[in-house]
Amino acid sequence: MHPFAFTKASSANSALSAGARGGRYIAGGTTLVDLMRETVERPAHVVDINGLPYDDIAVTRTGLRVGSLVRMSELAAHPQVRAGYPAVSQALELSASAQLRNMASIGGNLMQRPRCPYFRDVHSACNRREPGSGCDALHGDNRMQAILGTSDHCVATHPSDLAVVLVALDAAVQVRDVDGSRSIPVRDFFLRPGDTPQDEHALRKGELITSLTIPAGAHTRRSGYLKVRDRQSYEFALASAAVALDISGGVVRDARVAVGGVATVPWRLPKVEHALIGKRPGRRTWTNAAALAADGATPLSENAFKVQLVERTVRRQLMTIGGQ
Repeated sequence: MHPFAFTKASSANSALSAGARGGRYIAGGTTLVDLMRETVERPAHVVDINGLPYDDIAVTRTGLRVGSLVRMSELAAHPQVRAGYPAVSQALELSASAQLRNMASIGGNLMQRPRCPYFRDVHSACNRREPGSGCDALHGDNRMQAILGTSDHCVATHPSDLAVVLVALDAAVQVRDVDGSRSIPVRDFFLRPGDTPQDEHALRKGELITSLTIPAGAHTRRSGYLKVRDRQSYEFALASAAVALDISGGVVRDARVAVGGVATVPWRLPKVEHALIGKRPGRRTWTNAAALAADGATPLSENAFKVQLVERTVRRQLMTIGGQ
């Protein structure tokens, strides 16, 4: 690991000042430390933000607010979150390992880098790590890579389970820098690779995530997250689905559906949602809507199976949340 300066921030202002000068924020360190050890990232200055006052969880009539320094395990176990936002708890509990969930922060979860092996191997070509170098995954081992939202420059899947739920539930991320604060809808927070895969988030230099919010609704209580993977623990998704439904009077009044493990960003499925709203719950409704889940997919040489897998994953989760 290369030499670097280390500062433990005593206040938000001191952290933001260091961030404005190029300092990298660290909380649990479950991503950044790994990347520094592998020399994928070489920050000159690391800023410990664990002492900042962003560790609260608030559930109110209008929604859920979570501080960016809340640990994944803490949010997953919160009784009001489990009752009112079950998809959030489920996504967190299906992530990583218990030890990592105890360390990793909610803000850090949103900022984690791709798990693509070519990104993490400094001897491979990767446009995210070294713009213009190429993408070895396009014609290499691409079974785990994306089929949606890809470009000629990058096909890496987004690794976060929680982010899939946040996109489905119309969450927003609150951020702050030396010039002030702003709120970014999660659907706009993650950037597709396009021609600039090195730009992964809509953050400006030095901005720090302070919290995230999820608006309340009938659909949040009837929600869940399904993750399909090669093994049952400590594995990233081959396909996943976050589903939230508002069903009343025998009709689907509102539907929120997003998928993970198949796209370069957490992927919302508006066509699936449109096919659900106004319909009567049942196997035919779930099957017809799920058939649209892979619309626009561009499979690679080794991951065409994900087209059918994501359709089946969405259908199964619709059946679980909506009933037969």
